[in-house]
Amino acid sequence: MLGYKVPSPDEAMLISGGRRGQGGAPFRVVTGHGKFVLPIFRKTRFLTLSMQEAEVSETCVTKQGISLTVKAVIAFKVGNDVESIVNAGQRFLSDQDQMSTLTARIFAGHLRSIIGSMTVEEIVTERQKLAEEVLDTSKSEMAKIGLIVDSLQIMSIDDMQTGYIDAMAAPHKAAIQRQAQIAQAQATQASVEAQQEAERNKAEYARQTAIVQAKYKAEVDQAQAVAAQAGPLSAAKAQQEVLMAQTELAERAAELRQQQLVAEVVKPAEAEAERVRITAAAEAERMRIQAEAAASYDRVALDRMIIDQLPLIVEKAAAGLNGANINVLNGADGLSEIAAGLVGQGLAILDSVKKGIGDEDGRGKSDGAATPQVIERVRIEDEK
Repeated sequence: MLGYKVPSPDEAMLISGGRRGQGGAPFRVVTGHGKFVLPIFRKTRFLTLSMQEAEVSETCVTKQGISLTVKAVIAFKVGNDVESIVNAGQRFLSDQDQMSTLTARIFAGHLRSIIGSMTVEEIVTERQKLAEEVLDTSKSEMAKIGLIVDSLQIMSIDDMQTGYIDAMAAPHKAAIQRQAQIAQAQATQASVEAQQEAERNKAEYARQTAIVQAKYKAEVDQAQAVAAQAGPLSAAKAQQEVLMAQTELAERAAELRQQQLVAEVVKPAEAEAERVRITAAAEAERMRIQAEAAASYDRVALDRMIIDQLPLIVEKAAAGLNGANINVLNGADGLSEIAAGLVGQGLAILDSVKKGIGDEDGRGKSDGAATPQVIERVRIEDEK
């Protein structure tokens, strides 16, 4: 559209020609949007807001009187606020390249001032401190011309070949070299130890491998030996099982034969022996009964014979009184007593005979049974 102007994102549009300015400036500031500008009656100019760079290379004298060449780089730009844009526009709008030149000169002056209050050691070892002090001292001055500094970097410090910095760094270099040598020696030693450890590990691995291989070989040999013996062992085991089976069969046959012998010989013999024993016992019992019966018969016969002989015995006793002078004091009663005495003597003789008979047959026969020999003896006594 004719007369409508729009600034770039990194630009500020300055519109002059109107009655009203901005912030006491003879122009109005427009950023971030467009503006309708009357042709002929208004004039439009643009001020860059982008980042710019300035380099400083300045020879400075330190607190110790040693000259140093210091190089630095400053990154700066126009501030985004209206006041900074107005200040920068009034100073640099016609020649915006002058911003870098002026900035470098401002920082060169502050750099000389601050380095003059520091020693070489402080400058070399505390570069960040140096940069911060330069920024702090230049901040207000840069704000007056509408510029802000984003960063200041000290690029290099040179003692102009006086050798001071090298001499200052010599102990550190020596210490560093010594530490480097120590580190190198330690690294070499560590490398040697690592190599030796690797050799030991290699040897140990070889030993373990040999042991494992020998173990495997022994197991293989054993397995082969077992396999080689498996056939004979199986045959021997089978033969042993056959022998055991035959032995068990023979034992069972022997047991069966023994049972047959018991059934055929022992049992019949035991039965025959039992029959003979029972027969003998029965026969003995029969003979005992017959003997008892015979003994009873003999005793009855003996008693009968003694009874038959009793008058004769009394008679023989009375014969002893023949011719004897006997006085009978009490008459018939006395005779009766004499007769009774004779009979008593006969009975006593009879009893003696019985006892005699019992003593003759005392070997197990206490029942008074008379044997023929005893009877014969009594008969002989009677005859006497």
